[in-house]
Amino acid sequence: MFKIAEKLLPQPAGMKIDFLHPAGAPALTPAGSVSWLVFSNPVSLFIGGVAAVLLEMAEPSVRTGVWEHSSFRRDPLTRLQRTGYAAMVTVYAPREQAEQLIARVVRMHDKVSGSTPDGTPYQANDPRLLNWVQATASFGFCQAFHQYARPLSQAQRDAFFSQSHLPASLYGATEAPVSEQQWLDLLQATAPQLEDSAIIEEFLSIMEGSAILPGLPFLARPLQKLLVAAAVDITPAPVRNYPALQKRRLSWAGKTIVKGLARLAQALPLPDMPSAQAQQRMRHTVS
Repeated sequence: MFKIAEKLLPQPAGMKIDFLHPAGAPALTPAGSVSWLVFSNPVSLFIGGVAAVLLEMAEPSVRTGVWEHSSFRRDPLTRLQRTGYAAMVTVYAPREQAEQLIARVVRMHDKVSGSTPDGTPYQANDPRLLNWVQATASFGFCQAFHQYARPLSQAQRDAFFSQSHLPASLYGATEAPVSEQQWLDLLQATAPQLEDSAIIEEFLSIMEGSAILPGLPFLARPLQKLLVAAAVDITPAPVRNYPALQKRRLSWAGKTIVKGLARLAQALPLPDMPSAQAQQRMRHTVS
């Protein structure tokens, strides 16, 4: 399991972060918070990340920007690892290092712009799009943990959204939801703009067919498909009703297996994950 965790989240090139030092340095989210709990589970993080991308891909401007200006199609593994690692940085890294990484991402996004197929212009740092991306990520990670790893109370789910406010605002998402109800309100308001696309089917096929773990045995690939189906299962309507998602629903037996995997990941020590390193940093404060 340790090796699986390391392969799921290797340190990407150009993103050198020291989660262990300096001792006692606070992160953007409070140590010991529900955010630190949720982001410690690699299984639910994968599921939640896929659910978030499905919601993002349903928004035309976000979909076009991601598909035309990222490496999802040609190198999905590296793209997912970079995105997952950046999420870990915003939660666990010393605040100064996290702020530097976020500023670099914002500068990169300043260069991303274009038009959707219907001619609508978009810009990656548009606050409206950033609010949607941040909201879908918060929903995906929180809901996946709640459904598969460990149930969270309403207060914990609200706290998770609230704790994402500071890092989200640094990215430019100044009006991202700070409670689960605000997420539901945003989803309802955004739903009329969401649409199905062949890209969603392509994305799901990539996620099912690309080895997320290097060297993943062929016989273990069905487990990867189960995790994708688990992501589909928590994706809310109207996106969950698109044909590509309807044919990938999770069975009762599949849900039982996914819960077992997520709870196993929660129970096992994963000392090389950023969550464990950050906890160690906070235990060794400067005297």
